Amino acid sequence: MTLNLVPFVSVDNMMKLVLHLGIERVLVDLAAEIEADFRRWPQFDKTPRIASHSDVGVIELMPTSDGETYGFKYVNGHPGNMKKGLQTVTAFGLLADVETGYPLLLSEMTILTALRTAATSAMAAKWLAPKTPTMALIGNGAQAEFQALAFKAICGISEVRLYDLNPQATAKCARNLAGRGLTVTPCRSAEEAILGAGIITTVTADKTNATILTDNMVGSGVHINGVGGDCPGKTELARDILLRSAIFVEYPPQTRIEGEIQQLDPDHPVTELWQVIAGEVPGRSDPAQVTLFDSVGFAIEDFSALRYIRSQLGQSGFCEPLDMIADPDDPRDLFGMILRAM
Repeated sequence: MTLNLVPFVSVDNMMKLVLHLGIERVLVDLAAEIEADFRRWPQFDKTPRIASHSDVGVIELMPTSDGETYGFKYVNGHPGNMKKGLQTVTAFGLLADVETGYPLLLSEMTILTALRTAATSAMAAKWLAPKTPTMALIGNGAQAEFQALAFKAICGISEVRLYDLNPQATAKCARNLAGRGLTVTPCRSAEEAILGAGIITTVTADKTNATILTDNMVGSGVHINGVGGDCPGKTELARDILLRSAIFVEYPPQTRIEGEIQQLDPDHPVTELWQVIAGEVPGRSDPAQVTLFDSVGFAIEDFSALRYIRSQLGQSGFCEPLDMIADPDDPRDLFGMILRAM
């Protein structure tokens, strides 16, 4: 493909690519890519995502670079969209060559974000969670099935216990997970869902300071995968849970604004997950410890996901060329290029 033709992965081609490779293989591969980039965390440019908040949602840009490749994601979060029959989260992303500034890939990222979020969750749990066959999955919307399959493929989960305020969401999730090697148990309450679960994943959508888990619901030795709290004023866990948990985050300057820890003092101690993966600090240090991955999503994860997708295109062909870059014969004669098109 010539420099002025940029490979574009549409929603249709993303779905075909994921099905061609296999969903669980993609989740495992993404987790490996993300983990590899976490090991070289200091090489990346890092900044909290650039957010434009409104009363109904948020639109964000998430940029990063490793010095050779630049990447960004455009993403929104509009919880009210669900009532309109629209996605709560939509996204697209781009990779570019740092040396020339030319784009290398443009891709849908609504599906890819769900995949990379689940892969990151399971990757973190691999380092932090107790060995357990059972996960509670509270919030059974668009992210739920991806989370369940990632934890099956990466952490060996064999049972997932489902709960959502909307029974139809739970029924949808159970239906989609049928025949995928998991024991799926729909539950009538969050309390019922967490019975016997060594991992608790919360992935709800409402833009509010909710209390999905109260302090008395969380016993010793569990790992909490807090996914739903991802913007100011949106949390899922009671503050007292945080006060007795070992908290692990992606990028503290962003998580303190958007994560569960926005409820805590600005200097409350947290551990950066990359330090655990790089062997600089321990992860779970006591079987009775409550660990929390306060996941808000970070640009490096999207960078990893885009690079992974680009690496698969040569084998699959699931993309189309976009004529995005003006390429006159004489770089100084852009005007003349227009005239010659007449």
